[in-house]
Amino acid sequence: MHCVVAVAIEVKVWGRLHSRPTRPVVLDAVGHRSHSMVVQMMPVSQATVAGLRRLVGPKDVLTEKEDLIPYAFDGTAALRQMPDCVVFAASTEQVAEILKLANQTKTAVVTRGSGTGLSGGSVPCAGCIVLCLAKMDRILELDRANLTLLAEAGATTQAVSEAASAAGLFYPPDPGSMKISTIGGNVAENSGGLRGLKYGVTRNYIMGMEVVLPNGEVLWSGNKCVKDVAGYSVKDLFIGSEGTLGVVTKVLLKLIPKPAAKKTMVAAFGRIEQAAQTVSDIIAAQIIPCTLEFLDRTTIRCVEEFAKVGLPLDCEALLLMETDGHPAAVADEASKMEALARKNGATEVRVAQDDVQAANLATARRSAFSALARISPTTILEDATVPRSELARMVLFIQTVAQRRHLRIGTFGHAGDGNLHPTFLTDERNAAEMHQVEEAFKEIFEETIRLGGTITGEHGVGLSKKGFLPKFAGGASMRVMRELRRALDPNGILNPGKLFD
Repeated sequence: MHCVVAVAIEVKVWGRLHSRPTRPVVLDAVGHRSHSMVVQMMPVSQATVAGLRRLVGPKDVLTEKEDLIPYAFDGTAALRQMPDCVVFAASTEQVAEILKLANQTKTAVVTRGSGTGLSGGSVPCAGCIVLCLAKMDRILELDRANLTLLAEAGATTQAVSEAASAAGLFYPPDPGSMKISTIGGNVAENSGGLRGLKYGVTRNYIMGMEVVLPNGEVLWSGNKCVKDVAGYSVKDLFIGSEGTLGVVTKVLLKLIPKPAAKKTMVAAFGRIEQAAQTVSDIIAAQIIPCTLEFLDRTTIRCVEEFAKVGLPLDCEALLLMETDGHPAAVADEASKMEALARKNGATEVRVAQDDVQAANLATARRSAFSALARISPTTILEDATVPRSELARMVLFIQTVAQRRHLRIGTFGHAGDGNLHPTFLTDERNAAEMHQVEEAFKEIFEETIRLGGTITGEHGVGLSKKGFLPKFAGGASMRVMRELRRALDPNGILNPGKLFD
């Protein structure tokens, strides 16, 4: 069993491609480094390439090295593997024919949207076809009567959100990469976002989907009915499956009415424990904010240097709090949250005076990763989630690990649902420091599991965490997952090496 260190680089910040090792850094079950991919398939044959060209046309099949390079990695920057070819599908029918050919020739297929994943889920394996769905980006239907939207898998989350908004409706899931991430990728990873505390994650908005199975058979599961308990909920099997069970080609999404009002605040604290207690008190008061985000001192300074939105710098922690809904309820909840923050020792509570200030505060939180990525050559972004009652304990544990191992870590995340993003600022060329980073990850995930948490709240398992999955999931769950995967994909062609070997 292996796992790969998840190293995420925000390439856009630097305006150039960050240098990456020619082979990924791989850890075995006890965290020791090796340099080998788990899965190695036979090379894609010329006959298979010719078959792909007949199916989609020559211009939509890439085989030249310079064309393949952009598809050799995703958002986890220390992982890199050149595919044998890249094929662009423009329809469900083309996806079905491509998978039929791959299944017949037992060729590995790694499905890809925009490549923004942070667990190595769309990193190719050697000898594979990368199936890119970016051209399947149409929004096919917006049904106001039933509050649904039907989109192809390659439509961006932002496009879905804007289409809903133009119709006076609301699609809540908002992953940090929503401007470029695709809805198919969101389904594959069950993506979350800043609004997850109140509104939930992608799974909560999937009413139906079209999936192409590994043998090329097309399956539809779900409908526009609010209630449907006929048989197994097959669509739920594919949500969060990371492209290992089938290829999602269309998604039927639930929309909701736009909230009538919202109010955004930021509270500064002299101690992390005060911020964590404020989170607990807000939830205990039966207030469910739209957004309840945490930033530590390191992240605050990096974000302010990057975004320049006037964040207070003389504090140990910030909470970004936003409530939405009926205007009277918003005013009441905002007042109560401000009072709870002050009760717990907040040194300052700022209330956004208009939509521009509110947007600036939200942008500050969304830019946390980009801001941290400017500091060191390598930025290692992870996600560990604990019960909300353990939030302060986990943040302090991360700080202790950083101090003991002489590492620089910025921690931010979704405080309201216990989802933290410890972000290591390091340099992958420094072998001794990278060893300390690897050991720190082991400690953090072991403590996460000990506290009753999960090894990933929204990034997925992919390559980066599969070494931790057996300890988290247990033997029975691992057996069921393996048997499901074997039943749907007996030839093992879909995203081999991801989740487990």
